[in-house]
Amino acid sequence: MVLPDCPPPSRDGDNSRSSSLYKSRHISLQSRIDSLAAESMWDESRESVPEIPAIYGQWGRSTSLLVDSNMGKSTIDLHRGPESMADSEALPSKDPLPPQQIRLGTLPEVMFIGVVVISNFMALAALGQAISPVHIIAGSFGVNNPGEEAWFSAAYSLTLGTFILISGRLGDILGHKRMFVFGYAFLGVWSCFAGFAVYPGRQVFFDVCRAMQGMGSALLAPNALALLARAYPPGIKKNIVFSLFGAMAPWGFVVGALFGAVYSELAWWPWTFWSYGIAAFCLSTFALLVIPKALAKEAQFAGMSQPPGFDATGSVLGVAGLVLVNVAWNNGPLYGWHTPHVYFVLIIGLLCMVGFVWVEGRAVSPILPIHALNSSAVYTLSLVGIGWGSFGIWIYYTWRFCEELRLQTPLTVSAEYIPALICGLLAAAMLAFFIGHVIAGTMPVKQTYWAQLFISILIMPFGMDMSFPAATVILSNNMPREHQGLAASLVNTMVNYSISIALGIAGTVETSANGRGTTAADNERGIRFAYYTGIALSFFGVILGALFFVRTMLKEGWKIMEH
Repeated sequence: MVLPDCPPPSRDGDNSRSSSLYKSRHISLQSRIDSLAAESMWDESRESVPEIPAIYGQWGRSTSLLVDSNMGKSTIDLHRGPESMADSEALPSKDPLPPQQIRLGTLPEVMFIGVVVISNFMALAALGQAISPVHIIAGSFGVNNPGEEAWFSAAYSLTLGTFILISGRLGDILGHKRMFVFGYAFLGVWSCFAGFAVYPGRQVFFDVCRAMQGMGSALLAPNALALLARAYPPGIKKNIVFSLFGAMAPWGFVVGALFGAVYSELAWWPWTFWSYGIAAFCLSTFALLVIPKALAKEAQFAGMSQPPGFDATGSVLGVAGLVLVNVAWNNGPLYGWHTPHVYFVLIIGLLCMVGFVWVEGRAVSPILPIHALNSSAVYTLSLVGIGWGSFGIWIYYTWRFCEELRLQTPLTVSAEYIPALICGLLAAAMLAFFIGHVIAGTMPVKQTYWAQLFISILIMPFGMDMSFPAATVILSNNMPREHQGLAASLVNTMVNYSISIALGIAGTVETSANGRGTTAADNERGIRFAYYTGIALSFFGVILGALFFVRTMLKEGWKIMEH
């Protein structure tokens, strides 16, 4: 269908027409245009379609893989076929080609969704595989300082949260499928190196390998979500697929921790990372085969005269700022905040972040388009960061509480987290983060597992699986096609970077509370105060979430999204 080339609807014209085009403020203008175009395409009996500006027909239409359950195939909505890329200097045609169809049966679609959503499983498994056997790994390197042990997890979360924005942009430029496949391979290589770190016996080398593992997961996360965002238009199926992606988080962490404990206690801890690396290599090959060609680079850039640009200055400032701030917060508990190099690194990092915001506001092809983020988006991202930061504290210190104070083995603690697998699938609250943290933070040392810890493990996945898919869907539906990788990147950046920062903050509180003592009472006091830090963060998130809900209700009233 060729969209009519006509002026935008007049504010003073036919109100019925205007209201039909801008029916709901909960979806983007482009999403509404896409839905109208799709309706008119499949319903020939429609006598009229709201007039749509020609510019939206040329540039705005999402490249979406539409699955038709009745026909057992899918259609892909392309403005211009891949052959149009031959002339890279040509402007997009005003007469887009009709939608092309590709055959994608049920099994190929299931395999495509599976290899994409499992990337979130792998990302959280890499986090859990170093938390459960942390003391066993530390013993191989002769480390017994909690601040140094925290880097086994913080190094991974640091690079995962820092490089997501850049990897998402690289996907926008080089192709999401290409970066996704490469991400699995990169993750496999450095996972194997992390296992080989046992031979030199240097903790620094292991931390570097963990950081490079995080970069591999950073290559996966935004491009996985961009593939799903391009494959499905706004609607119930897209929401379900994104929810499946989020539901893999608790499964990944628990399974990763379980395998880490099994290999460390019954075999040798490097096999945790070697087996993980082998799985990543297999997934890289599988992704190359099952991701449809219609989502490859040629289809991604159909209708575009040239791929998006890359802001090198903003990238350098952004990465430097995020890394330096994170290093300062995680080194504060280790060396003390009175040490000059700790607060000096923090100041330099903050200055880099200010420079990043200034550059991005003026860049032609920004890594983070500041002007595209409205107050609702910023509010949503803030809530995600606060909630997942408190989750990072909960998961790390609950593990330490069980192993150090209750003297349980890593395998026993891993088994106690199995109920989270079921709740991860049922979870559909910022309130869940707060309640789960309060229950865990107030449990006595000598208490049965079923009294409080079990309840806390049941509740926390609801906070995880509510916040992630909701925030991702909101940003994805309000971002243009060329920024789908960026939309997915923002949520993942807040999730992973906030975990690392929150662990640094909690570590500072812990060392201040326990007076750097070594007795059991000092250790318990430090862990308790770290819990209280997480409780304060999650409570702040509850307050912000309630204020946001009230603000939205007063401004827009109660609305239900059409799709």
